[in-house]
Amino acid sequence: MEQFEPDRLSPAQVAAMRRSLRNGRASLSRRSMLRASAGGALAVGGLGTLSACGIPAAGKTEGGVSSDDRSAKEKTVSFSNWTEYMDVDESEKHHPTLDAFTERTGIKVKYTEDINDNVEFFGKIKPQLAAGQDTGRDLICVTDWLAARLIRLGWVQKLDPSNLPNAYANLSSQFRSPDWDPGRAYSYVWQGISTVIAYNKKALDGVEVKTLSDLLDNPKLKGRVGFLSEMRDSVGMTLLDMGKDPGDFTDDDFDAAIARMQKAVDKGQIRRFTGNDYTADLTSGDFAACIAWAGDVVQLKADSPDIDFLIPDSGYMTSTDNLLVPNKARHKTNAERLIDYYYEPKAAAELAAYINYVCPVDGVKDELAKIDEDAANNPLIIPDKAMAAKSRAFRSLSSKEETAFETKFAKLTGA
Repeated sequence: MEQFEPDRLSPAQVAAMRRSLRNGRASLSRRSMLRASAGGALAVGGLGTLSACGIPAAGKTEGGVSSDDRSAKEKTVSFSNWTEYMDVDESEKHHPTLDAFTERTGIKVKYTEDINDNVEFFGKIKPQLAAGQDTGRDLICVTDWLAARLIRLGWVQKLDPSNLPNAYANLSSQFRSPDWDPGRAYSYVWQGISTVIAYNKKALDGVEVKTLSDLLDNPKLKGRVGFLSEMRDSVGMTLLDMGKDPGDFTDDDFDAAIARMQKAVDKGQIRRFTGNDYTADLTSGDFAACIAWAGDVVQLKADSPDIDFLIPDSGYMTSTDNLLVPNKARHKTNAERLIDYYYEPKAAAELAAYINYVCPVDGVKDELAKIDEDAANNPLIIPDKAMAAKSRAFRSLSSKEETAFETKFAKLTGA
């Protein structure tokens, strides 16, 4: 098990954190992002660049520390989530799926939207977890890199499969075994976050785009290409285009990807590296094509007939937000029942219809079609088998790798 030590940020890590806070997912709440149009929108990828601690290579952990589970006597569960990452009714005062869970089980959910940023939230719960104390939360939702760190530190509890029959049966195969939690012993996916290529058909004016190489090399797109300021997304997509696996690459592979992008920067092919502000450039046509987050594209396509996307044959990047039970949580069984509830197709469909992220639940399409047929047929929300097969995740990084890679990426982007 990894030993906890106070965080020491390298200059590159500080730059990455500031970049994400300024331009990345931390800068906007989810539902407000999805509602946004050309003035700014969603930024949901590569939050690994926020990591103040780095993630050691995946390995075995002894598991977390339980508390006396009071679930049988206390019909309650405390759930901390990101802001506006849950379905709401028209009054915006009630969460229909949570209300249905309470009505069925009698378990009241204390639902708190107190996660605005992974780093900030980690700092909030770290003192209690490091001291072996209850955080006051039974269930938390964090991005994959932070989930990996919490597991490695032994600060979350191993889940009881007997309480998770739906989750075990219905978790999509593309999310089943990340390198940081093989077999999902400690976590289950809340939502997936995909990185794709988006383009403005009017701005392309007949120029064909099929691969990331087209963005990097076609002189007709010079100065009208955007890449993301999140390292895992831009480097990951470039590695894929080079025939490399972002889940299993070497230092030399990383350097080659940086060099490939540097060449495009030097010749003026890449206009700039952006966070959430790329949506304005794409809508206006300043970007003819760019690396984009799928949640944006769902909304931008609805707002503009000129915006569309493609999945390169080489593949695309996917990250996840994940549900975990912290050490000393007092209502572990209730938390597991809530996780399992969201792996029922009906509840998963109601959630997906509202938030429009990648649903991790197999068998949800028919239920979603009853609510929103367009959403059910949208591969950015319900990936088909062909699309899911192209999904790749960025591998876990050690603290040393995190520092080295972020330093090189910062030099490339001028951050």
